[in-house]
Amino acid sequence: MLKVGSFEVQSVVTGSVRLDGGAMFGVVPKVLWEKVTDVDNLNRILLATRALLAVDREHGRVVLADTGCGTKWTAELAARFGVHFDPDAIPNALKVMGLSAADVTDVVITHLHFDHAGGMTYWYDEPDGPTRLYYPQARHWVHRAHWGHANNPHHKDRASFIAADFAGLEHGGNLTLVEGDGFLPAFDGVEWFVSHGHTPGQLHPVFGAGGERLVFAGDLCPTMAHLRLAWVMAYDMEPVSTIREKETILHRCIEDGWFLAFPHDPKVGGVALEGPVERPIVARALSL
Repeated sequence: MLKVGSFEVQSVVTGSVRLDGGAMFGVVPKVLWEKVTDVDNLNRILLATRALLAVDREHGRVVLADTGCGTKWTAELAARFGVHFDPDAIPNALKVMGLSAADVTDVVITHLHFDHAGGMTYWYDEPDGPTRLYYPQARHWVHRAHWGHANNPHHKDRASFIAADFAGLEHGGNLTLVEGDGFLPAFDGVEWFVSHGHTPGQLHPVFGAGGERLVFAGDLCPTMAHLRLAWVMAYDMEPVSTIREKETILHRCIEDGWFLAFPHDPKVGGVALEGPVERPIVARALSL
């Protein structure tokens, strides 16, 4: 656990997936990326699915950023993507902090791809039936541009969206759509950074104030192996934009001392960085 401003921040491993290594590293040759990641005989690399839990006891704020893959999977699809989800991971992390699911005030969804938003809802009756929110009392934050895109995805990325993950969210009164671009105010001790390279309107929470801040990278930089500026994914809708936006965040981490938290690194929840922006060096791993 890390204290950043008024927030106690913890990275919670909710499970894992295996996705194609070539897709995860784009134009980077396998001879390079296979040296820095776990790859199986189907060319899939191991990715943790991490949520970020941030608690501000002073202001009564309990923020959960991303939720993992969830349980709404057929055996066939779960096997295809190597999906593992631990439904007790987030409740146990909350319990350690003296909290429960009912205390979560805000759910921030960086974007609505299944490995980030699947744990937002569950089937409460039967498979492929109606869903309910895991955190029905919480405000759920999504960028307006991304909400529009997720509900009308492009052929390139429509397989990454599962409508059941977010169906009914808008009509349940829990959804708050963020507007604007770049860095935006959110609420006490938090601001947003909005990126568009991976997917339109990806929403990155930045915790803390002044010089001590932590940014949740989302799929702008999914793992420690993606720290090199040019190492971006084939999944990205606009990879050149990803590089530009990633440069903005890496510059803040290196020049301003921000911490960077990952959504998918199997071993490390976050890091402090140094060195050149083009090829950052991990100064230390964080106790998250």
